[in-house]
Amino acid sequence: MSGLSDKLKGTVNKVKGETKDQIGNATDDRSLQADGKLDKLKGEAQKTVGEAKDRYDRDRL
Repeated sequence: MSGLSDKLKGTVNKVKGETKDQIGNATDDRSLQADGKLDKLKGEAQKTVGEAKDRYDRDRL
């Protein structure tokens, strides 16, 4: 289960990013929106890495 940590971090970053994006949208703060979008992308990447690690571990057995 080495991918679990990456998947959890990815989920946290996606939620954080969505929050920043929505607040930035509501306050017309483009910088905050951009930060949110970056956090969401980072979260997606982390989740993908975690899933790949899980597949690797599963296939090794």
